[in-house]
Amino acid sequence: MSAIELGTRYLGLELKNPLVVSASPLSGRIDTLKRMEDAGAAAAVLPSLFEEQIEHDELEIEAVYEYGAESFPEALTYHPEMEDYNTGPGNYLRRLEETKTALSIPVIGSLNGTSKGGWIRYAQLIQEAGADALELNIYLVVTDPHTTSAQVEARYLDLVGAVRDAVSIPLAIKLSPFFSSLPHMARRLVGAGADGLVLFNRFLQPDIDLEPRKVVPNLVLSSSHELRLPLRWIAILRPQVGASLAATSGVHTAEDVLKLLLVGADVTMMASALYQHGSEHIRTLLAGIRTWMEENEYHSVKQLKGSLSQSNSPDPEAFERSNYIKQLVSFTGPWV
Repeated sequence: MSAIELGTRYLGLELKNPLVVSASPLSGRIDTLKRMEDAGAAAAVLPSLFEEQIEHDELEIEAVYEYGAESFPEALTYHPEMEDYNTGPGNYLRRLEETKTALSIPVIGSLNGTSKGGWIRYAQLIQEAGADALELNIYLVVTDPHTTSAQVEARYLDLVGAVRDAVSIPLAIKLSPFFSSLPHMARRLVGAGADGLVLFNRFLQPDIDLEPRKVVPNLVLSSSHELRLPLRWIAILRPQVGASLAATSGVHTAEDVLKLLLVGADVTMMASALYQHGSEHIRTLLAGIRTWMEENEYHSVKQLKGSLSQSNSPDPEAFERSNYIKQLVSFTGPWV
């Protein structure tokens, strides 16, 4: 049998396989990324530059230029050297440049926030620093009862359109699943300039510490069970959206990757599995994917990709509500 071809195309980038390191502190270290590249990672998304960091940067710059302005007459024309001031985003851009130099795989920058603010400028700077693509991680939790769904969608589209106008590199949007009509919104985002969609943004939920009775963060790594949400929606969106689709959350095993490819994902992104098993886990996944493809007589990722999307599935309704009914009717539980 001929060699298995694992290559795939994402955001117009030709990748050697569908395994991508997702944005997390892991992808912020060049030595760690090098090990992942050596193990077979096809691309990496750098940790996000957060809107709060950009806002802090703007405030720091303003403070630096105002410092000492009223002390002496000669101080009115004096401006400190900006490189002496560590304002956050500058370090991000330097790290991006260093990462691009150190790696041979595509490097994707990431911005996380909800408003244009400094995003436009930093999107351009990320492009200038050498990023092969840009991922917008729109982390919007609406709590105002006067904000309508139409206003939320307009905010997304305005942001995507503004960034699209500012950069020429490919643009991916990392979405939440909380839209009344996800297919409609997906098509509108692509129309606004998105080259790809990343499904889904895994919101970190707050918890309560009972002893001091306070709200605290509680980071919980994903599991394969979380795969089902992106799996369903990628299957539905694949025939409807002419853009790249990336799956994230719940990608832990070779079987997870294969399921997502079958429903139409172009790439699968992971972080939790790498935290748990280390960079060599990528090599294990690739071996498992090749073995399954050989046993099932698939010659390439291109051949199997999307073969079980909703439009190609022998049971399209399995991705809809009827599947929910079937599960409830058939489930008995251990007590029966």
